[in-house]
Order: sequence, then C-alpha cells, then structure tokens
Amino acid sequence: MIWRELVANGPVLTDGAWGTELQRRGLGVGECPDVWNLSHPEEVADVARRYCESGSRVILTNTFRANPISLAAYGLAGRAAEINRAAVEISKKAAALVFASIGPSGKLLAAGEVTEDELFAAFYTQAEALAAGGADALLLETFSELEEGLIALRAARTTGLPVVVSFAFDTGKNKDRTMTGLTPERAANTMTDAGADAVGANCGVGIEQCVGLCRRMRTATHLPLWMKPNAGIPEVVDGVVEYRTTAEQFASFVPALRDAGAGFIGGCCGTNPEFILAAAAALARCA
Repeated sequence: MIWRELVANGPVLTDGAWGTELQRRGLGVGECPDVWNLSHPEEVADVARRYCESGSRVILTNTFRANPISLAAYGLAGRAAEINRAAVEISKKAAALVFASIGPSGKLLAAGEVTEDELFAAFYTQAEALAAGGADALLLETFSELEEGLIALRAARTTGLPVVVSFAFDTGKNKDRTMTGLTPERAANTMTDAGADAVGANCGVGIEQCVGLCRRMRTATHLPLWMKPNAGIPEVVDGVVEYRTTAEQFASFVPALRDAGAGFIGGCCGTNPEFILAAAAALARCA
C-alpha cells in the first residue's frame, strides 16, 4: 500500500460496525468476539465480504479486544497472536486494504489498574501479530485516555506500518470530550506530535455531531482525519440497545463530513453494509 496515494485521493470509504454485525450472526452477550476468528471464521468472513461488496475500500479486522490484557478475561491471553493473525487472514481474503483494529485495554492507567509497561507489552504483542499477518496499516480505535493512546501508538509504530489513532468523544454537555475529559483539539495535536499518520474520532456519537468534531480536529492537525460515527446515539429500549439513525439519514451528512475535512469515512456501532452503500452513493454524487 502506498499511503500517500491513498490519502491524497480521499475521502476513502471504510467499513461499518463489526460487533453489532457479529451479534446479528449469533454472537452472544458476554461472549468474546475476537475468538470467533478461530471458532466461526465463516461468519467473520461474511462481515468483511459484505462490506467490500457495499463499496468499502478499507476494512478492519475483528480484533478490537484482541490484546492479551483484554483476552485474559476470557482465559485467552496466550492465544493473542493466533487470534490476530487469523483475523488479518480473513479480512485480506475480502479486501485489498486492511487496517487492523486495536482497541483500548479496558483498564485505566490513571486509576492504577494497569502499568505503562503492561500496556506497552500488550499492544506490542498485538501489533506485531497483526503486522506479521499482513495488515496494511494499524488502527488504534475508541481510545479515551490520552496516555494509553500514546503508549499504544509507540507500540504500533515499532511495526513500521502506518498508524491511525481514533478517540471516542461521548462525554460532557456537548458530547465533545472523551470519558477522561480529552478534547478533539488536544487529541489531534498530541497524536500529530507523537508521530501518528492519521487521527480521528469513532463511536460515541452520531454523524451529525461527528461533523463538528471533524472541523475541530482539522484546526489542530494537518494529518488525514479518520471519522467513523455511530448510527446515532444509542438508546436502551426494553433492555435492548437500539440505534435510531437510518442509512439514508446517515448518508445525508456524508457530504458535510467530507467538507469538514474527513479523509476516511465509515461507520461504527449500529451501522451495517446498507449504511456503506448509502455513503458510497452520497460520495459519488458530490465527487
């Protein structure tokens, strides 16, 4: 992959949600999604294939919680490398470009739940396995703690692959802070200085709110901006999480997100291949 050529011809359409798509295929509540790369590879492959068929130029991997710290909760820490390599193999069969997903550890560094050395070791293990599997780039996504993001970036950069760092802004009166109070501007500026190849926002809010986050990030960095909002802010109805935004409503904001400076556009929780189809059509109309 030639990174400069890819980002120069943006915006690049990425994929939609993985977790909610696997749930539609039978992933149970509390079950480890990442181990499905080994136990249900055909279902994981179907998610990747459908996104590619819908117009995604870049797809992710089913590895959001596949670092040893997170996998330890399922007794799977020792299989981290195997799970990550399998995930890349699955996605590579469906797409030419695969940005491998690395999510946060689930532990708060500021609260003393994990040490810096433990975090680096976990992210290094995952990043090296994803790189060995043939990933084209690494995506650090849904981070909320700046320090953890920096440690993950340092570990990911050892692979020599391009690294995107994306934060979840879902807190505060305007839903423009991460859980730890980080602003879009500080996230973008800090990750730029730390050597990220792209920065952005995912999850947390819907696409309408994401347009504003994108504009603010653009004021703080020259890097390509990665934007993958949810299908609206989730609501709990009778104990079930629901996303109200339709594919058409989502796509109606795609031109505004492009104009705000997004270099990569996709969807997070609640989105599906229909959203990517609609987004692709919206981008084609405003090309």
